[in-house]
Amino acid sequence: QVQLVESGGGLVQAGESLRLSCAASGSISRINNMGWYRRAPGKQRELVARISSGGSTNYVDSVKGRFTISRDNARNTMYLQMNVLKPEDTAIYYCNFVGSTCSGWGCQFDSWGQGTQVTVSS
Repeated sequence: QVQLVESGGGLVQAGESLRLSCAASGSISRINNMGWYRRAPGKQRELVARISSGGSTNYVDSVKGRFTISRDNARNTMYLQMNVLKPEDTAIYYCNFVGSTCSGWGCQFDSWGQGTQVTVSS
């Protein structure tokens, strides 16, 4: 079983920065895609940023130029550097890893973190 633990959320003022981390533990052979999602009050969950095993990244338009996703494969860890935060970035942020626990078939996993609250005041 692969477990994800997030950290780095908090309360900041608009214009400030935060760095989220998501670390995986358990028997892991390979992590393919890693992603950050968020759910704001009264809204559906949305994909914020995603990074592939090869390092290709995608961002939702609202965070482009402000957020940077990265990964450390040696540590099975993913980061989200969030700069110039806005009140509309307030949400619970979740990390998601998709990969495999062995080299054979039937070993795939799709794990989620417990969520970390990010609150940006105006």
